[in-house]
Amino acid sequence: MSVIGSVGTSLPQFAMNQKEIQTLVEHIFPRPERELKRLLPVFENAAVEQRQFVVPKTWFTEQHSFVERNHVYQEEALKHSVSAIDACLNSEDFLGRSIPYEAIDSIFFVSSTGIATPSLDARIINEREFREDIRRIPLWGLGCAGGASGLARAHEWLTANPACVALVVSVELCSLTFQKDDDRKSNFIGTALFGDGIAAAILIGEDSPYQAYRKKAAPRIVKVDSRIKKASLDVMGWEIAHHGFEVIFAKSIPRLVDTFWKDHVFSFLKRQKTEESDYAFYVAHPGGKKVLQSIEEVLQINDKKLYYSYEVLKRHGNMSSATVLYILKKWMEEDIGIGERSLLSALGPGFSSELVELVWSS
Repeated sequence: MSVIGSVGTSLPQFAMNQKEIQTLVEHIFPRPERELKRLLPVFENAAVEQRQFVVPKTWFTEQHSFVERNHVYQEEALKHSVSAIDACLNSEDFLGRSIPYEAIDSIFFVSSTGIATPSLDARIINEREFREDIRRIPLWGLGCAGGASGLARAHEWLTANPACVALVVSVELCSLTFQKDDDRKSNFIGTALFGDGIAAAILIGEDSPYQAYRKKAAPRIVKVDSRIKKASLDVMGWEIAHHGFEVIFAKSIPRLVDTFWKDHVFSFLKRQKTEESDYAFYVAHPGGKKVLQSIEEVLQINDKKLYYSYEVLKRHGNMSSATVLYILKKWMEEDIGIGERSLLSALGPGFSSELVELVWSS
């Protein structure tokens, strides 16, 4: 087993409330006024109040090449990754002592909103005193499932290397993928939901001496499980276009929670010999309000068990893979009792599902 010892985040500097974004989109979106009026309620019904971006409002009114977008991605992703890692390794909320950069044995870098070769983790390593023998595991293209997948893959690595420490870094700059001239409904819905987010989590192997650096009960990963639905590539993802990424966002996603995800989660609970009521709360990635409501219906739970999923969606929007780490951080800041169970989940392109069972331990 491995324990998530700390989570740190880095907030982009440009904050916009939902009404401000709605007004902006109303002026620049290439659709007839009558059709816009029909679509605009999406903003009011998204359960989002504000979001943060790495670019200012004026950026969205201009056309940008893929080269320009990706250049901004590389610069901002590096800056905010390092900031989130610093916050994670030096957190006074979660750690009694700072974990040194030299302690990190592997780094899992998760992103889907820009590209770089060498991958961004190589650039991050040059910014701090990481060791030269650090293992690099970049994970690209997992979308909204990436944060959960990063935790799961890091846990599996630590199961094989229980004396080690792994770092998961998730960076999603969704704002840079906005296509001003893309008049598809999926792009419009994306503008009502997505924001920029950056988070880092430290996972400590059960035999690592850095277990002693923790100062409070923390989530221990006891089981992970992945599932992919065949012939579902058109549900979620990117279409690579001349100016960059165009969002694929099918309206069937909430229905897939009631079918594909329901089958996955109940199969998982059966193998774990647990029931929905055994989990004090759920660290569920909020693909949107409808997805969270579908999760409530499947599990027959109330929205209190998804409290921080709704709160993070409200305060930051859907930040793709980074979102679930923001939610986990909020739960970790609470005084969760030792022995409490929780279930972390996320859905993403593929169409795929990731589940991570957590038991809070001293």
